Amino acid sequence: MTPALRDFVREHRLHPGDMIAPLFVVEGEEVRNPIGSMPGQAQLSVDNLLREVSDLRAVGVPGVLLFGIPAVKDAEATGAWDESGIVQRAVTAIKERYPDFLVVTDVCACEYTDHGHCGILVDGEVDNDATLPLLAKTAASHARAGADIVAPSDMMDGRVRMIREALDGDGFTSTPILSYAAKYASAFYGPFREAAESTPAFGDRRSHQMDPGNIREALREIEIDVLEGADMIMVKPALPYLDVIRAASERFELPLSAYNVSGEYAMVKAAAERGWIDEQRVTMEALLSMKRAGAERIFTYHAKEVATWLQS
Repeated sequence: MTPALRDFVREHRLHPGDMIAPLFVVEGEEVRNPIGSMPGQAQLSVDNLLREVSDLRAVGVPGVLLFGIPAVKDAEATGAWDESGIVQRAVTAIKERYPDFLVVTDVCACEYTDHGHCGILVDGEVDNDATLPLLAKTAASHARAGADIVAPSDMMDGRVRMIREALDGDGFTSTPILSYAAKYASAFYGPFREAAESTPAFGDRRSHQMDPGNIREALREIEIDVLEGADMIMVKPALPYLDVIRAASERFELPLSAYNVSGEYAMVKAAAERGWIDEQRVTMEALLSMKRAGAERIFTYHAKEVATWLQS
């Protein structure tokens, strides 16, 4: 009958430490480019990224996931593994200022290619095997810059094994791999494409991302990544795939994360702006559903505001 009693018997609860904040970093100084389809989010230059990290630390969010948008893109995604690339410099800057803050880096090619696809194109199609060395080089460069965790999101077959070999070969045997092991070809990524400037110039990503109708395939994909050396696993998106999160949590004992993606975030923000929903209650309920389904950590653009609400 009282809030205290309800809180006392609550089975699942959110904590600021459960969340990782995805951030977009760009070249320049004093850059804060608002992302139109993601109210409250922006592309940040490294100096503003450091200010954002300071704010996140202050409310108890333990880490960030970095996406880089280079000044120049090309067909080979050379900016992805450039030792002085935008993500590499951002990682180093964060770790120099806040060495105890967790830095996760997205490992993919889509932000760095002029065609917007997740790998090397051969005859107009993404070539899985030709892309693997690119991903391995990218992950190793992130580790050298100081990344705590590398997170391949490309969905190429065999990339976890090749990244593990590259990390070990460079002496980063303790750098864990967080695999986007079950990443669906989802319509919920739309706002992210604006944020990361990664919309494919043609076609789509259904040849390598998962069909939304499949769950057994997701479990096979996760199992393969685990066997190849993944230390942690991710399901993406979150809300439309709570059943996949639940199935993965019951079958695999590795740390499990859910990615509360841009489209999920944008829908809440848009409805809240119109006064149709209670933003705080809806956001907390949505994230709590991910915890209840079995996700131990949640990658979410709501991280800073939710952590602030939890402290109030």
